[in-house]
Amino acid sequence: MIIITEAFINLEREKQVRILNAAYKEFSEQGFEKASTNRIVKEAGIGKGMLFYYFNNKKDLYFYLIEKGGEYVIEEYFNQIDESQRDFIEKYKEIAMLKMKAYQENPYVFTFLGSIYINHDVDLSDHLVQMLNEIRSKAFMKLFKNIDTTLFREDVPPETVIKLIRWTLDGYEKELVAGYQGKKLTEIDMGPYWDEFYQYLDYLKKIYYK
Repeated sequence: MIIITEAFINLEREKQVRILNAAYKEFSEQGFEKASTNRIVKEAGIGKGMLFYYFNNKKDLYFYLIEKGGEYVIEEYFNQIDESQRDFIEKYKEIAMLKMKAYQENPYVFTFLGSIYINHDVDLSDHLVQMLNEIRSKAFMKLFKNIDTTLFREDVPPETVIKLIRWTLDGYEKELVAGYQGKKLTEIDMGPYWDEFYQYLDYLKKIYYK
């Protein structure tokens, strides 16, 4: 159970955002164990006592960030996906662009959630594990809904084409994750990775489409 006081809930929006952004930044750059609440309160411009007045402890703050980050990803990313797009690879590309837009608007939310996925440095509650799993499931559901399989080459079954594309992109993601381990995601220039990703999508279309 996450303990958050009514005092934080009743704060003006601007101050809430300032505190949460400072915490996202610190945990993103340092991980849970090395994250400093002193740096968080300095960045947020509040007294240290106030942070623990709003949150019971460091772990409750961390868990609250996961919940709020999940809500942000759903609202500003998943709910913006165009489900009418029927070209599988074009939808993949559009989803990646939406993610980039949401990332640029609130980068530390994504680097924070990414660091959880990569580093696993805190044992999460069953509720948070379920929430993160549901976010991934929702992403896949949005991706595969309403796909026009007639675009695929005809000498390979459509379900096989989808699996092959998925396996390729899943493998690419795992390779990236392995390369990120031990690094600060906030210090990585993601531009070249996105360019490479879009190029791979074009290659996949050449291989699996008519």
